[in-house]
Amino acid sequence: MNARNVSPTLDALLDPVARCFTPETARALVTLPPNRRVHRRMKELGRKAGEGSLTPAEREEYEALIEVGDVITILQLKARLQLAGAAS
Repeated sequence: MNARNVSPTLDALLDPVARCFTPETARALVTLPPNRRVHRRMKELGRKAGEGSLTPAEREEYEALIEVGDVITILQLKARLQLAGAAS
């Protein structure tokens, strides 16, 4: 899943969620601070992936974190677009 190249099915799945955003929830989603613990874990897993030393459980965790991060990024983009539309 690539946040810049969203499949039409995923986009259709997330559109109803985005339509639930109030301006306040959209702003909150756009300004979510990064989670430092998760970021450190992603860096560690990414390093191990680059070295080819991930265990099967770590690979599953890493892939899940990437997928969830992509979904959050897509929702943030939808929130930004909604806020931009409300501002015009």
